[in-house]
Amino acid sequence: MLFRIILTLSLFSLSLFADMIFMADKVIIKKSTRMLYLSQQGEIYKKYHISLGQIPNGAKEFEGDMKTPEGVYTLDWRQTSKAYYKSIHLSYPNTKDKAHAKKSGKSAGGMIMIHGTPLNWSLSPLGDWMPMLLDWTEGCIAMSNDDMDEVWERTKKNTPIVIVP
Repeated sequence: MLFRIILTLSLFSLSLFADMIFMADKVIIKKSTRMLYLSQQGEIYKKYHISLGQIPNGAKEFEGDMKTPEGVYTLDWRQTSKAYYKSIHLSYPNTKDKAHAKKSGKSAGGMIMIHGTPLNWSLSPLGDWMPMLLDWTEGCIAMSNDDMDEVWERTKKNTPIVIVP
């Protein structure tokens, strides 16, 4: 009888552990592999396929260059979106980004987001993951809506994001 109680408690503890949601203390984007990683205490515990700006190589320099930024930023606010499901804003541009663009006589731009896909894409028999095979944004980081739900739940305001080539 005691064994059965211990086994039941052990299984209950395992199911509680399985249901825990690990919160990310850092988001990492590796542009070359088109992957977004969630990290906690230096350990990557979740990864997702992403799409980037239409010109994926190189760091964003100014508004309209179709590049995704590179560097260290924070996730500073979030919103639901009719166009792109859910989106989380990056603190781009920082002071360095603005100064670099100004040297060229241009604006650094803004509104760089991690976002989902248009809602009508999920109606496709292929689903909304197919666009992850192409770089189609204007500089944002796009992911399937199911993946966006997870990132939305596992990050909070001011989570650092590191974007590397």
